[in-house]
Amino acid sequence: MEYDIEKIDEVILALLGAFEFDNGRVWKRLNFGAMDRLHANGLISDPRGRAESVYLTETGLQRAKALASRYFARGPT
Repeated sequence: MEYDIEKIDEVILALLGAFEFDNGRVWKRLNFGAMDRLHANGLISDPRGRAESVYLTETGLQRAKALASRYFARGPT
């Protein structure tokens, strides 16, 4: 599957806008509350700790791929 980079950039910018605070400041990592909710819903491994990454659970991986396809798939060329 090939993804449309412009769509991905738009959604990332939208997320930054949603999590903006202090008149335009945003964290460069994903929102902690959102990551905690994904973990509580069994979609990712525990985001707390020193690791820079998390693992998608089997269910999380399936949902993540389906969402990526829905939102970012390139149209017919």
